[in-house]
Amino acid sequence: MSEDKEAQEDELLALASIYDEEEFRQAETAQGGEIQLCLELPPDFKVVVKGEKQTEYNVCFLPPLVLNFELPADYPSTSAPVFTLSSKWMTKAQMSSLCRRLDELWEENQGCVILFTWIQFLKEEALDFLAIQSPLEVIRGGSKAGGAHRKPDPAATALTEASHSENADEKKREVSNEKSEPPLSVSSQLDPRAVLLMDPCADLLPQLLDFDEEQRQRVFDSKVFGCGICFAEKLGSSCLCFKECQHVYCKACMTEYFQIQIRDGNVQCLNCPEPKCTSLATPSQVKHLVDEELFARYDRLLLQSTLDLMADVVYCPRQSCGTAVMVEPDTTMGICSACQYAFCTLCKLGYHGLSHCKVTADELRNLRDEYLSATDEGKKFLEQRFGKRVIQKAVEESFSRDWLNENCKGCPRCGTNIQKVDGCNKMTCTSCRQYFCWLCLGLLSKVNPYSHFNNPHSPCYNQLFHGVDLDEEDAFWSDEED
Repeated sequence: MSEDKEAQEDELLALASIYDEEEFRQAETAQGGEIQLCLELPPDFKVVVKGEKQTEYNVCFLPPLVLNFELPADYPSTSAPVFTLSSKWMTKAQMSSLCRRLDELWEENQGCVILFTWIQFLKEEALDFLAIQSPLEVIRGGSKAGGAHRKPDPAATALTEASHSENADEKKREVSNEKSEPPLSVSSQLDPRAVLLMDPCADLLPQLLDFDEEQRQRVFDSKVFGCGICFAEKLGSSCLCFKECQHVYCKACMTEYFQIQIRDGNVQCLNCPEPKCTSLATPSQVKHLVDEELFARYDRLLLQSTLDLMADVVYCPRQSCGTAVMVEPDTTMGICSACQYAFCTLCKLGYHGLSHCKVTADELRNLRDEYLSATDEGKKFLEQRFGKRVIQKAVEESFSRDWLNENCKGCPRCGTNIQKVDGCNKMTCTSCRQYFCWLCLGLLSKVNPYSHFNNPHSPCYNQLFHGVDLDEEDAFWSDEED
């Protein structure tokens, strides 16, 4: 085995021992491979999206730079590795600068293995070399310039200026016919080994955030946490972390907790068990911990509770339907999209146009209290809904009902309201002529109604004049005798 071959084998073996399979994959047919390099970001690194409102996102990881390489037979003694450098979020100008820097590192270390030096530079120094700082500006997809960038560096500025002036320069050269050196074109500045892995017009932000979330989860899964409920220590892969508060509990405890809450219908209460903590579990977290049937119930109840909070959503009043219906503003008509039933959104009966809502007997009894306790706007709304006459009737009947309850008793036979003005406790119904006791409302015999008050076993024994002012009664009888 030649010295170059042996050096290549040793270098590839060293890379395989340092990096895991996801970071380094060796080619099967040739001396080469692929290395995915996650750049080391400074603390509190942010990604910013400029638009109507500038939005910032904290990220800990950016999608990796991918270094594909192949080792020539005379590497490292003579030739450098053949490579390409690709990225989702860097510009081709930035990657071209990195490619040129890798060439410079090879020239400085020619004759020695270079891959590890390249890797260390890309991981630890690439951001500083390109002057990429926080916040990293991301341009949303669909704009004329997609991708991510920072303050314009000289290389990028030169590319822009060259692209704008290239056509004009070519026209000048055709006219002048002077034998002069052509100006530097865009293609000569962009290194063909720099490969952009993403369409410049695609939306980059979701991919940056998704990758950051995946890498954070990988780090979380490898750590050990203590559950605040069962106090057992478990790997993060067996735990659940609430997004807002970062409190951690084991999945076994949270599964049981979620199941109980969903069965009880408390889908808005899947919050962190920490006292006074209001952080809620996300639907995706719930889905991973409960079975399909429970999650379907959770999803349905969550949608229903959300619709209940929306002022422009009502439900079809038909018991066999119950579909959610969107209501147009300034109208009281709802049309169910499922059964085509047109109904009034206030009284839930069939739509009655401009006519006032009909009031049931039970509603009429409560309407007076609602009207008297309402604000001016509330009173106006009730008058428009039911009509002023109905409101006035409800108030008058309510006052009459209160007076009857305080001053009258119902006949035990026919229910007619009877008022006792004076006299003894033997009463006669003005409607059905039934005798009854005012005290216990018991029916009295027509033959001898007073036996009820003379019987020692009666609850009203000797109470014929109970509650009667005897002085006024004597005066009444004396007037009769006169």
